Amino acid sequence: MRAIPPAALALGLAGLIPFVWSALTGMIPELGLWTAQTIGPRFSGPYVGLSYGTVILSFMSGVLWGFATRAGSAKVAASGYALSVIPALWAFLMVGGGPISAGMNLIFGFTGLLGLDWLFWRHGLAPPWWMRLRVPLSVIVVLCLGTNVFF
Repeated sequence: MRAIPPAALALGLAGLIPFVWSALTGMIPELGLWTAQTIGPRFSGPYVGLSYGTVILSFMSGVLWGFATRAGSAKVAASGYALSVIPALWAFLMVGGGPISAGMNLIFGFTGLLGLDWLFWRHGLAPPWWMRLRVPLSVIVVLCLGTNVFF
């Protein structure tokens, strides 16, 4: 596998900031209170992780859609398009209710997304370095979401 392009790595890591912030403000009550009072409650605890996670899961559907356009046959492309909408539909249909169920469903969504990432990569639709980027990012996202679900 080739190295991850620096811009993709930097932006991928920067994209973790809201997830990490969600976990930190959920685990450290003082930080959560400061955040809620200073910049607003939607940027504290599970709320920032849930809203941002929903956006990112939907964004990743668009990324997979773009990968599907690289398919060599109409049949593979059609399958890729159909599979690519699953993360966005999952976020739309399953992320709601309370923060625990929404968090669990996002964890399931990001885990399923990693499977789709692998499938698109395996079929040569994603760049060769794709899984080297996606696995660690996904693990961190799931761990951060899990802190607000399980702790």
